Amino acid sequence: MKPLGVLEETRVVVATDADIVAARMHGRALATRLGFRATDATLIATAISELARNILLYAKTGEVAISVIERGERRGVAVVASDEGPGISDAARAMEDGFSTSGRLGLGLPGVRRLMDEFRIRSEPGKGTTITMRKWTQCRQVDRAGARRKGHAGMREVR
Repeated sequence: MKPLGVLEETRVVVATDADIVAARMHGRALATRLGFRATDATLIATAISELARNILLYAKTGEVAISVIERGERRGVAVVASDEGPGISDAARAMEDGFSTSGRLGLGLPGVRRLMDEFRIRSEPGKGTTITMRKWTQCRQVDRAGARRKGHAGMREVR
């Protein structure tokens, strides 16, 4: 497998509701600029919003890093949401549909996983949580030299 390259990154500190909106907007704008279809840009923004909301709800503060990534001929968006909050005591259970510790009816982590092509969660009680997710373009895209080429997205989960 070819190495993953990060071409550009934006970081948003999450400490207020306004920061959730900012992270979501950055994600949608980046996806749109990369040539994602409007529906996929919305999926990326929704996933970012859910993770940023979880940071605020459970950890109070954290960070969302949104990057343009490249692997071989493929380009995409990577999102890393991290905090130093209480962590998740049972990450496997948190990935089950319908599980909620807050009583909220949001997407939850299983819903976020379904929106993205790749998803990985690392959490340790008392030390925090880091979630890494990626979505690859499925449309024609332009490389750095401006030549047109086709991208392809593989659907797989990273654990």
